[in-house]
Amino acid sequence: MDAEGSGESRSAEGRHAEIIALVRQRGFVTNEDLAQRFQVTVQTIRRDLAQLSDAGHVSRFHGGAGLPSSVENIDYSARKVLNLNEKRRIARLVAQHIPPHSSLFINIGTTTEAVARELLNHKDLRFITNNLNVALLLATNPGFSVVIAGGTVRNRDGGVVGQSANDMIGQFRVDVAVIGISGIDEDGTLLDYDYDEVRAAQTIVRNARQVFLVADHTKFSRRPMVRAGSITSASALFTDQPVPERIRALLDAHDVKVHVAAD
Repeated sequence: MDAEGSGESRSAEGRHAEIIALVRQRGFVTNEDLAQRFQVTVQTIRRDLAQLSDAGHVSRFHGGAGLPSSVENIDYSARKVLNLNEKRRIARLVAQHIPPHSSLFINIGTTTEAVARELLNHKDLRFITNNLNVALLLATNPGFSVVIAGGTVRNRDGGVVGQSANDMIGQFRVDVAVIGISGIDEDGTLLDYDYDEVRAAQTIVRNARQVFLVADHTKFSRRPMVRAGSITSASALFTDQPVPERIRALLDAHDVKVHVAAD
């Protein structure tokens, strides 16, 4: 009995070491991929990730695990598939709150890109964005007007940042800003990884009549290092699960509407 337990422990230790190496290499790994790789059940992988998360080696997300970093975001290609169904549900809900003949800011992020995709069937919308992926997507609708901010293009995700981008964004005043964020602290502080990206998002928020913050449930457990503002600066929060109680109380106190996208 002891020998069997010891052998199982050694097997788990080797699996844990390889999981950590894979997360560092890829930025994000899914439960299903890990289960197939190690020929174990998804339940076993979830237990592994829970232990590794408790030890600070990885960060758990819905469907997998990623880097436990406050200074480096998950790779863009991994973020595109991370919580994809949740992002789509959030995006559909946001699109229902955007009337025709509106002007919008859309910033950098995979959730905001999902929103842009859901808006493609809308009519007569005007966009200003610092996200090349959003601009290219929206430009496929001939009834849209799309303005792309000028600045430095980040090759890792198509974001456009820098002072020239901020200056250009600041020349507009729009009906709705759709903004994403990388993390939300327990006190409602919005957090991100890149200072230049934060500066652009802050300019967007200052120049919008309404601010729609889009954030899936995993953002409430992530802690990037750059302060972007407060969740109370939003007009509405769109998410996929009920928000933590402390955050909900803060939103209620500042009359920020909460929209939860149902399954």
